[in-house]
Amino acid sequence: MTQDRPSRITTTLWFDGRVEEAAELYTSLLPGSRVVRLTHYPEGAPGPAGGVLTAELVVAGMPLVLLNGGPGFPQTEAVSLSVACADQEEVDRLWSGLLAGGGEESQCGWLKDRFGVSWQVVPDALPELLSDPDPERARRATQAMLGMRKLDVAALRRAADGA
Repeated sequence: MTQDRPSRITTTLWFDGRVEEAAELYTSLLPGSRVVRLTHYPEGAPGPAGGVLTAELVVAGMPLVLLNGGPGFPQTEAVSLSVACADQEEVDRLWSGLLAGGGEESQCGWLKDRFGVSWQVVPDALPELLSDPDPERARRATQAMLGMRKLDVAALRRAADGA
């Protein structure tokens, strides 16, 4: 395996255009990200000659391919990218960046970006709170999470504490 290809398994997301725009957004938001390679449609291919066919990325250390395959398979919530965030500042930054330009909030830390890709923006504190050894703390944190769109670490901690 090479540095550009840290894994033998790579997630591929199907797009109907805008692959370069998505690649730019994803690599700009997450440290350790970059475009590795763009491939283009050749003459006679089912896409526009010279247009971007794929963008191979490393996003926060994970290989990811964006495929400009056309309208055949739209994005769904059945596949999502989950990002672990160190703190509320990172949650806020990613949430805003991924929603910019037409994204949609969902619940429990989920959103769809403007390309229809589903993301989970998860503070590192969430798994800790949801697996608290005190089942009542975990229950209260879970109930608070279920009522949120963007996750709020301070509110989750207050809820777990019963405040």
